[in-house]
Amino acid sequence: MKSLIAMAALMAAAVAAQPAAAQLGGSKSPIDITADEGETHNADCTATWRGAAEALQGTSRLRADVMTATMERQTEKVKTSGSGGGGCGELVTLEAKGSVYFVTPTRRVHGDRGVYDAASTTVTITGDVTAVEGDNVMRGAKMVYNTQTGEGHVEGGAKGLGAKNRPRGVFYPKQSPSKDGQPK
Repeated sequence: MKSLIAMAALMAAAVAAQPAAAQLGGSKSPIDITADEGETHNADCTATWRGAAEALQGTSRLRADVMTATMERQTEKVKTSGSGGGGCGELVTLEAKGSVYFVTPTRRVHGDRGVYDAASTTVTITGDVTAVEGDNVMRGAKMVYNTQTGEGHVEGGAKGLGAKNRPRGVFYPKQSPSKDGQPK
């Protein structure tokens, strides 16, 4: 029970201390993380969730087999009691491993590994990456997506005409309505 209390305190401090731009979905909503099991290490300011881990914030969701949150380490001046110490501050990274899904209301991205970097507000997904927005699909070996701007890029595992594992996208043009309001 003590470890659950410590983990809750660690996460509460991390979420409360973050500016809005440093959060998973870019909102001021709390980050709600669930999993089959969780453990925290206050000494290195990490918390790990294993087994169908899911982090929700606002309308964004990050799912994986294992997630590890790393918060910044803070140091304090010597307290009046004479004991020094420190604590954990803002979220630095949230790493996801195994069957990684990042989902927003308009986009779905799947890969083998993902890292959310709070400073740059980017999610980097690697492995066999597939991103879907509506009917449009993009594939590659690495995708970097900015949760604030919605911009990103895709890299492949090879270069050159005819090479396998190059980034690939299939995009469908929007249908313009005809005079009677129906798609052409």
